[in-house]
Amino acid sequence: MSPEQVIQAQLDAYNAKNLDALLACYAQDACMYQYPATLVAQGQDEIRQRMKLRFAEPDLYAQLLRRVVIGEVVIDEEMVTRNFPAGRGKVAMTMIYRVHNGRIVDASTIMGEPELE
Repeated sequence: MSPEQVIQAQLDAYNAKNLDALLACYAQDACMYQYPATLVAQGQDEIRQRMKLRFAEPDLYAQLLRRVVIGEVVIDEEMVTRNFPAGRGKVAMTMIYRVHNGRIVDASTIMGEPELE
């Protein structure tokens, strides 16, 4: 799969809350970062635990607004519906993925300020 196809498969799995399909898009030793370089999960076990908590949110959904592909780097601009402790809302997110050999090797998140409904 091309880097863009890998990221689309990951987004589809995220929106379906399909943890196994989502993890299939990641390399075994993949890393997740809060931009620019704060490591939040390393390896599929830590990614599984992080995403399992996120998938427990009943209204979780990421709407793709724009995608840029430059070689093995894919940048998605999204509007994500979440269930925050203070209530349901939306948050602007920019995701920066690096894909190598058909798997995500690292993912960085830039998150805006949540806006409650």
